[in-house]
This record gives sequence, C-alpha cells and structure tokens, in this order.
Amino acid sequence: MQPVPIKTTVVGSMPFPGWLEFSSQNLSEFGPADIHEMIEDAVVTSVHDQVAAGLDVITDGEQTRFDFNLSFYGYINGIQNNDTELRRFGPPAHDQRGKHNIVEPLTAPRGLGVVEEYQRLKRLAPEGQGLKVSIPGPYTLSGRLLPGSLYKDRWEVTEALLPLVNKEIADLVALGVPEICVDEPSMSCYAYREDTKRFVDIFNRTVAPGVGKTRLSMHLCFGNYKGRSVGKKSIAPMLPDFLDMTVDELHSEMTILNFSEVHLLERFAERFDVAVGVIDVKSYYIETPDDVAERIRKCLPFVPAEKLAVAPDCGLSQTARWAARQKLANMVAGAKIVRGEL
Repeated sequence: MQPVPIKTTVVGSMPFPGWLEFSSQNLSEFGPADIHEMIEDAVVTSVHDQVAAGLDVITDGEQTRFDFNLSFYGYINGIQNNDTELRRFGPPAHDQRGKHNIVEPLTAPRGLGVVEEYQRLKRLAPEGQGLKVSIPGPYTLSGRLLPGSLYKDRWEVTEALLPLVNKEIADLVALGVPEICVDEPSMSCYAYREDTKRFVDIFNRTVAPGVGKTRLSMHLCFGNYKGRSVGKKSIAPMLPDFLDMTVDELHSEMTILNFSEVHLLERFAERFDVAVGVIDVKSYYIETPDDVAERIRKCLPFVPAEKLAVAPDCGLSQTARWAARQKLANMVAGAKIVRGEL
C-alpha cells in the first residue's frame, strides 16, 4: 500500500538549470571546490522545485548524471567510447548517441555513484520528506555497450553488469534507503520481441538484495530521448510475465498511450502498487489540475486509490524547467482534487 492514497512522485530525473548546463560545458574554468559547490547547488535547486510542487516522494533530480544512465559508464572499467556509428545530422534521435567498446572485463571498483547521490540527497532534503533513488537496471545499462570479443551478445553484457548493479543496491539498502527505483525501460521497449521471462529473471536477480528490506519500484517506458519514443508503445506484451517481477511498485507511461490500455493496469494492481504516468513529458501543453484529476479518475476503476501513485510518464530531464515545475504543481493539485472526492 502507498503511504498516502494517490501518492505523488517523479520517476527520477529533473531538468538541469540553465546555469548548470553552461557550467558543465566549461568545467575547465572551475576548480574542484567550485565544482563541488555547483553539484550541491544543483541538487538544492532540484529538491526545492519538487518540494515547492508538493510531491510526496522526491529524488535528487539526477543532477550529477549525463542522461539517466550514460554517466554510469564513467564508473565502469573496461569500456572505451566509440563514435563510428554516430549519425551527426538530421532529426535528433537515439542513433545520435555514441556507443562504447568493451575492451576488458567490466568492473566498478568505486561503485556506481548512487550511494553518494543518496547521501547528498538525504543531507540536503527537508526533514521528513519522502525520498527515493533511481538506478538503471543491467539490461538497459547494456544498451549502448558493444560486446566486442569478450562477450557474445547483449545478454552476456547484461550478465556482466548485473552484479555491479546488485552490489550498488546492497550498499544502498545498508544505508537505509527507503525506496529504490530500478529503471528498465529497455525491457518495456522490447517486450514485444524479446524473451519476457528472461527479463523477469534478470530483474529479480538484480534486486534480490533489496527484497523485504526497502521499497522496490520499477520504471518502464518506451523511450524519451529528445522527446522521442523508441519502443512499441504497448503494455500488452509485458503481460502476463511481468507480473512475476519481485517489486513493490511498477510505474508505466500512460498519457503517451492516451490511456488506451488503462484497463491493463488492473492486472498489475493485483500484484503490486501501481504508479501511473499522468503528465506528458513529450508535450509542452501544461496539464491543468482538472486534466490531471480526469486522468486519475480513469485509473481508479482499475487501481484502488490506496495502491495508486501518479507521476510524469517518464523522467523530466528532456523538459524545460519552467514547464516541469508547472506540470508537477498541477499534478499535485489534481491529485488533491481526487483525494477530496474519496
């Protein structure tokens, strides 16, 4: 059950402030102390935006990351950048992001950095504020790694990454993290064509250190690079196998589907709490509180209020900050409207 009916939260990422974007492109102008201050200020800013919106559960906004997962490669030994397949011109899309060659066995002797993110968030967030951290799962993390001669295919790369993510989750649990969200959008993007039972096995082994020790949530979406999806936009291929995920809460995009598959959430609600995307992160239309309330009402016949959370469809890193702030404030206001009707 949720801590409050119709809990309000985010997936993980928040927009970077403009000054952080500029500073990140000019890091040579800053000293180590300046950069430390910049990181602290960015997280304070992100926390402020989320708290001001009134969210029940917040993150650090992933302010120290490049994309929601690509910066993790900086913590992993054994990879080298590869831009040979990069498309540099034309409409922005997933194939304009570089990949990496694997040149030696994958290791992460310093961890993956999420422990430090949580410690910073806990120190900077208001006392009593609901917190969570997000971490990409190994299948999604494998997506931009080329197997080379050391690994046969993406599945073997995933297996090499799994213990690295597993260890990070164990370390987070040891710190008492209240909620860990594992981002596995590649599983939802490719559920229509890949072995979904294999996905379930990978996920369950990844999160094993957290089962029964923290709240485990899972984020699924259809891609959001430059506001563009990449996967087949349907929940149906995930069923019934994804019902065997060892998770407390499962989050899926829904606004991008225009709620056409909202009835399928009933299956998920039989097994988990369900977080539903009620804000379109790919549109600059600012949903009103009444819009949000209407979307929540569409969910309630299939997900009881005490098991329901609402969030944007996906992370907000691809959305301008001014829009993200207003969308979140209106999402919270819409949730309060419906809570008042219960």
